[in-house]
Amino acid sequence: MTQSPRKENRTKPEPDDLPGPVTVLRQAREQLAELTGMTAENVSSFERTEDGWELAVEVLELARVPDTMSLLATYAVTLDPQGELTGYRRTRRYERGRADPPRAGG
Repeated sequence: MTQSPRKENRTKPEPDDLPGPVTVLRQAREQLAELTGMTAENVSSFERTEDGWELAVEVLELARVPDTMSLLATYAVTLDPQGELTGYRRTRRYERGRADPPRAGG
């Protein structure tokens, strides 16, 4: 007797079942800090996507004295719709207090 493969009942969660932005931000900071061992200082961008959430998180990578010499980094963080971290990567590293160079034409 041949059995057909069982299909999982995978339905998209209802919007009311999903965590709100504040909850997602807290979870993302906690999860990133736990994985990297570095302090997440703030979230500089945040967006809900079809696949979950995308954030840019500023992280203290190396504390120095004076504080203006500390090294920070921006991490691109992706989360699933429930707020579980699915990936991250460093996109930028810089000294605290250093502004980005002006863009051409603006």
